[in-house]
Amino acid sequence: MLDGLEETVVVKGRVSRDLEVTKYLLKAKDDPVLFENLDGHKAIGNLWASRERIAESLKTTPEELSLRMLEAMDSPTAPQEIDSAPFEENVLTEFDLRESATPKFYQGDGGRYITAGVVISELDGKKNMSFHRMMLIGEKRLAIRVVPRHLHALHRRAAAKGEELKVAVAVGLCPSILLAAAMTVEFGRDELAIANTLRQLCLGEPVAVRKIESGLLVPAYAEYVLEGRLTDDLTDEGPFVDITGTQDPVRKQPVVEIDRIHHRNDAIFQIILPGANEHYLMMGLPREPVIRKAVGVAVPEVHGVRLTEGGCCWLHGVVSITKQKEGDAVNAIMAALGAHTSMKLVTVVDDDIDIYDDRDVEWAVATRFQGHKGLVKVKNARGSSLDPSADETTTKIGIDATKPIDGAGFDRAEPS
Repeated sequence: MLDGLEETVVVKGRVSRDLEVTKYLLKAKDDPVLFENLDGHKAIGNLWASRERIAESLKTTPEELSLRMLEAMDSPTAPQEIDSAPFEENVLTEFDLRESATPKFYQGDGGRYITAGVVISELDGKKNMSFHRMMLIGEKRLAIRVVPRHLHALHRRAAAKGEELKVAVAVGLCPSILLAAAMTVEFGRDELAIANTLRQLCLGEPVAVRKIESGLLVPAYAEYVLEGRLTDDLTDEGPFVDITGTQDPVRKQPVVEIDRIHHRNDAIFQIILPGANEHYLMMGLPREPVIRKAVGVAVPEVHGVRLTEGGCCWLHGVVSITKQKEGDAVNAIMAALGAHTSMKLVTVVDDDIDIYDDRDVEWAVATRFQGHKGLVKVKNARGSSLDPSADETTTKIGIDATKPIDGAGFDRAEPS
């Protein structure tokens, strides 16, 4: 997990799971932090807290990664099933989750949370892999935040049959799997198969999976696998500081009962700090290819899409295009806002603007945008439940910061 990460900050002394871990992660900002003794456990945070580190781990660039993800989404391939996995080195049926490395991040949180857990499920041939926060509520019980999407649909189908949904929670995964788990695809499409294609495209090797006792196929090189059932029991989940750094309220959510824990020898528990860069990127990066594809239908040439860190990689974005006629930028704005419904501000720029440089984007707004003709406003639209400023609906804004076609005086002077 740590191969080639020379910038890793190593914390050797004992660190408390209760709030102390957050101070170290915030201080290091984008650098990985390895805790050698998180109340008796090894743990790591900020592991994938920069675009460059994610791209380098997949032997690509931030600019190319979006294209690779888009290709993987369109062409999923079956992962490689293997006969044994490192997480089988330890299989526990007697355990207490309260003794785990699971931390409490902020004073107002409702409890200790697993934040890097990817939930894998399958029912009647329909597969799903997705991120879910999980609050520790007992010896073998977790409250799981489930929004009305694919895991929710599988859970309801299982309940209609009088069954509990078999699930596995994998912790400590490579970026190809983490990115795929956060993608928005059709119901039933296997995100593990998308992860396999992404890894093949970038690294030329498959994602290995291993079948566990419940029959689920899970990533073979996970550090931890928690095997259990998503029940119909409901409990209070939250409060929880979410991606915007503001507090999400208490809700009634389902309970996961854990039956078995698998883990490697000397396993490292992965932590994603809520409301920080790793959280932003793991949620935002997989949305960028979806936006790119939608904008590519609306306008002929799309050069890049970035959900910005200042907008939590969720609420604000930048799109780079080449206009062929006036109005292309407005079409790009509408397509982008429709493709990622949580986004409430998108700025469209020309291909001479570096979308990864906030100063360059602001320069384009300063020199190529006028509010009376380049501002698009969409009122009463559905927005993000994570936006504390929104109520039932939100107002979305698009900024056309492109220069006029064949317009003079809009290019930066170049030295001779």
